[in-house]
Amino acid sequence: MGRSSTGPVIRMSSGSHGAGGIECCFCRCCTCIHIEFLKTSPGIIKISETIISGLIQSLLINYGLRYSSTIGSAFEGSLTTASACFLTSSVLLACYVISEKSYRLVRSSLFELMFNALACFLYMSSASYLAFSTKMFLWAQYLLTPGYDVYPAMTAAYLLSGVVGLLHGADAYFSYIHYRGGR
Repeated sequence: MGRSSTGPVIRMSSGSHGAGGIECCFCRCCTCIHIEFLKTSPGIIKISETIISGLIQSLLINYGLRYSSTIGSAFEGSLTTASACFLTSSVLLACYVISEKSYRLVRSSLFELMFNALACFLYMSSASYLAFSTKMFLWAQYLLTPGYDVYPAMTAAYLLSGVVGLLHGADAYFSYIHYRGGR
């Protein structure tokens, strides 16, 4: 038996997000844009991941940066996780909205699965470490100093990190199902 000289076969799913584009009067404009993706479960999850990651990054920079030496490496780990995941989720969201073909190819690839699984792990571990550091190093200062706003902000940051970690975990599961071919 001879070996086939053809390359790998990429199977495209026949499902579609819809007609694509923006409905304007009696026609569709910008049909390359797939707004319908934003109405699907993966779209809602990806939007939520992006918004919450940006919010965490904002909390860490605006409130925690001055106290990064007090909080320690938990701050750096949380900021690195939020920044990396915000950037990656934003790029994926933009690709999925701009191109349905990108959605079908990337979503069914190993990249989406591994990114979400890693993001879940990083968010959950950085949330627990930031929670420990916040309680250990900032709680007493918060009780003694009025107007000490870093404690509530870091508390919100680690709680949101746990939430977005769970979202990435769910996204990893749905990516796995998509990767395996069963939608």
